Amino acid sequence: MMSKLVLLSLVLANGLNSFAQYAPPAGQEGTTAIHADSSVFIDWTISCDVHRGLMDISLPDSGFVSAGESSFATGIADKSIVSLGDGGTATLTFSKAITNGPGPDFAVFENAFLDDYLELAFVEVSSNGVDFIRIPSVSLTQTDEQINPFGLLDATKLHNLAGKYRAMYGVPFDLDDINTVDEIDEFNVTHVRIISITGSIDEAYANYDSEGNIINDPWPTMFPSGGFDLDAVGVINNSSNSIQANKKQELFQVFPNPAERYLNLQFNTSENPMAYSILDICGEYLVQESLTSNELSRIELESIPAGLYFIRINFEDFQITQKFIKK
Repeated sequence: MMSKLVLLSLVLANGLNSFAQYAPPAGQEGTTAIHADSSVFIDWTISCDVHRGLMDISLPDSGFVSAGESSFATGIADKSIVSLGDGGTATLTFSKAITNGPGPDFAVFENAFLDDYLELAFVEVSSNGVDFIRIPSVSLTQTDEQINPFGLLDATKLHNLAGKYRAMYGVPFDLDDINTVDEIDEFNVTHVRIISITGSIDEAYANYDSEGNIINDPWPTMFPSGGFDLDAVGVINNSSNSIQANKKQELFQVFPNPAERYLNLQFNTSENPMAYSILDICGEYLVQESLTSNELSRIELESIPAGLYFIRINFEDFQITQKFIKK
């Protein structure tokens, strides 16, 4: 017989999971949404191959979605989209391979016009265009009742699902989430695949997150723009900026990390730093200061809220970025 202690532990664990909370919508404190204008983006999609899904996967004669063109998903996010329908896919390539660098490595943009009318998609990556690995995701939306075609979702119950944020705000993805998978080279991601989630809670058509939960989102969407509407994919770390950074990381260290009141800096180079900046996860500058020598050794952090940040040191011919956590 199961002990009362074990039973209580299971109840508590299930309760905590059902109330788990992830990042809120764009513009709210704690969000991870990154605006398309952010300085963190260094590249955008150059090609997009689309295989559209049905308007209603449960009706074989419902017809395929037709809104937009595949070329609309190339270049910077601009609210021009290609619709994928139920289970449709888009496979994207870039001018340089995406690589695992500090913080998130790329972001996916959809065209939701509200913070809570959301259509979701899985994100997969590949190093050869053939073998794809899905980035782990979580949906804690209830599955007792189907979200109707114009129903609403709570972004705080969603994690690592494209479409979590409204138009012009990208959902960031970090290749650290798959760095233990042998089938992918996290430093040479050549393709990103977006797979539109059906949203149905009917087990015959349902999609599941990485924890085995059915993903419930607006369904059926019987119109030409049904399913996930892909706007763009922006690159944050690729083989150009990350290779340079990796070669130069030994020139600059920060500690302690996590930090609380201050961050120590140690330079192992005769070159003088010209300036330093502190950026939040969305690429917004919190601090920007010029330097006249390499005497900078400590930065006060008391005015910065707890969270994940980047410190960027600019030298005359290059820059180095490292991430740190403020406790």
